[in-house]
Amino acid sequence: MAVIVNALVGPESDGLRLDAFLASVDGCPSRSACAKLVAAGEVTINSTLATSKSETVCLGDRIQARLPDPEPEDGALAPNPSILLDVRFEDDHLIVLSKQAGLVCHPSPGHVDDTLANALVARCGYGHLGMLQGDDRPGIVHRLDMDTSGLMVCAKDDATQKALQDLIRLRVLDRRYVTLVHGYVAPDSGTITTGIARSRRDRLRMTVSDDPGAREAITTFRTLERFEAGRFDEGFSLLECHLYTGRTHQIRVHMRHAGHPCVGDQLYGRGDDRTNMGLRRQFLHSWHIRFDHPVTGETIELADRLPSDLSSVLESLHDRSMGRTQAGEKICPLLVTRS
Repeated sequence: MAVIVNALVGPESDGLRLDAFLASVDGCPSRSACAKLVAAGEVTINSTLATSKSETVCLGDRIQARLPDPEPEDGALAPNPSILLDVRFEDDHLIVLSKQAGLVCHPSPGHVDDTLANALVARCGYGHLGMLQGDDRPGIVHRLDMDTSGLMVCAKDDATQKALQDLIRLRVLDRRYVTLVHGYVAPDSGTITTGIARSRRDRLRMTVSDDPGAREAITTFRTLERFEAGRFDEGFSLLECHLYTGRTHQIRVHMRHAGHPCVGDQLYGRGDDRTNMGLRRQFLHSWHIRFDHPVTGETIELADRLPSDLSSVLESLHDRSMGRTQAGEKICPLLVTRS
């Protein structure tokens, strides 16, 4: 059974491409899915069959789209349109979004229909996402921990998903994170290279390991700003971390290994609320991403300011700043409104 969506072009949409207009209409799928509806002959403009997704709509046009009900598929995730997605870039092949803290990337015990994957299905449709990671992880290219926020890339088809995974494997998809850690980090830059494996004592944790089964993990860092010790803490350092590998909990494990756990980290950090500046999640944010689009070849480069909970912590430390490094002078103004 098909669903009919009718829409009237208003002043704010005058001159838009047809596929872009349809994607903005409540009840319609993603722009790429709308383009496919046009190609399939399911869209009319003023009762005349639309022939091109790039056709321009005009003020007063009456658009009608015939949307087929999604066919049930084994293993398909339930769409969850109530999860808001902060999309920063989107085309027919991929999406770059800023994930909010508290959102799990894909279904896991205790999280069945409240994940990023469910939100992607609601936005794009189950059949319009890359499936190489499995039918329970549509669109997922790489993951962020539940309580880590910031930029990540999702794929709308298998070919794009594989190409993006290859960019990660070849270490040319540039992912940079900002973290506030405990203590005074003396070097202005450095590299941490270890093996990482699952802990034998606690299966929820990862650990630095020399076991043959451990996977190589490489994290470089630049110190951005240092903060003096206070009454209840030993001071803090703000770092930018660059991932060359993508191991589970990599930055958090490496920071703990270095003796500077992430502030607020409930799994690898310190449990005192005062030393954690009141944070109940790790101060870790995927702030910058850069890669060459695998289909169009254009360079995609995006930056994402710190969310309010993390920026508030930095603001509260303002009077304790020991100064910014050269890298910090360049990067910190891009993270917070304070210059």
